[in-house]
Amino acid sequence: MKQRLKIILATGLLLMAGIFTAAQAADLVVWHAYRGAEKTAFEKVAKLYEIKKGIKVTTLAIPYDAYADKITASVPRGKGPDVFIYAQDRLGGWIESGKTVEPIGFYIDDATMKQFLPGMMDAMTYKGTVYGLPINYKSITLIYNKALVKTPPKTSAELVKLAKSLTNADSGRYGLAYWYTNFYFHAALMNAFGGKVFDKDGKLVLNSPQTIASIKQMMKWYKTDGIMPTEPSETLVSSMFNEGKAAIVFNGPWFIGEISPSVNFGLAVLPTIDEAGGKPMRPWLTIEGAYVSASSGQKESAYDFAKFLTSEEAGLILSLEGRQLHTNSAIYKDKRVMNDVVLKAFHDQLNSAEPMPNRAEMTMVWSPVTTAMNKVVKGNATPEVALKEATGTIQDSITALRKGR
Repeated sequence: MKQRLKIILATGLLLMAGIFTAAQAADLVVWHAYRGAEKTAFEKVAKLYEIKKGIKVTTLAIPYDAYADKITASVPRGKGPDVFIYAQDRLGGWIESGKTVEPIGFYIDDATMKQFLPGMMDAMTYKGTVYGLPINYKSITLIYNKALVKTPPKTSAELVKLAKSLTNADSGRYGLAYWYTNFYFHAALMNAFGGKVFDKDGKLVLNSPQTIASIKQMMKWYKTDGIMPTEPSETLVSSMFNEGKAAIVFNGPWFIGEISPSVNFGLAVLPTIDEAGGKPMRPWLTIEGAYVSASSGQKESAYDFAKFLTSEEAGLILSLEGRQLHTNSAIYKDKRVMNDVVLKAFHDQLNSAEPMPNRAEMTMVWSPVTTAMNKVVKGNATPEVALKEATGTIQDSITALRKGR
């Protein structure tokens, strides 16, 4: 009887060990939205992790336009990946809705926390809890055509003077072009004037004298100075720059791949704004993080992969081959990184950048404010009226969200 019991127990232990081993060896599924060189570099890092850890990593590139909705629809139902990569602006919403992002503070050691550039972990933290590890950052900066601009402007006065000399509206040439009716791009001016979306307590403070002043400044460049084209868009800005019809643009690292090989371009930090007391333009800093899915059946391995993505080893591949601005501070001691004019320029801009809010309410801001800015540009409303209307719409949505929690 005792012998039979020993055999049964031994068999049970073997089965349990087998199940544990199978679970440990199961594939990690990772979602991202990278394309081109970024995708190739990311897949290379995933393969390197496979070799090091013996765990297969299956990466899936999701079209960006559908990506956030796919995470929202899939992960809470247990059908999503083990790890997904996304910027911090959606983080608060996913946490508030539940069953999407796993808190990971328990896993993080001091060495991991200390490896990041300043402020990066703040974007991954929501209401005091850490939910992700930052991988890369993006912001806009000043990009100029070297055939047209010898020395990039450092102040708004210099910018206007130079842009006016390079503008000929009759031939469709402008000194400055950027998507100024899009709130994301406008934020650099808003932040320079001291405008904010939320205060430190989460109160909506968008309708402020500072934000109104920033919109008026944008309108001065557009209407009074006449240095920017009408009806801007990403496509228009790209085509104008490549055709030599825009001397200076404000755009991000994603724009670099759209520049024609025939254009000799340079990069510089965005100018300071004389009308804002000489404060620098402060573009929003978008920080992409690696998040462990709340529904993952192998959270420890998922976190380990996320941690590997933030390592110096992975960072050098993602930076040098994928042209990403990695968050690990050690890679900026590498001469290959600092000799790369694009990586260095966006790293320089980091000193004058503002992390985008990661509050759940942020998703309700984009459309109303962009609509308001379009009304102002088209002459259908003053900045004061348009912003007041947009703020009312946003506040109604926020109130409805909080009642539903």
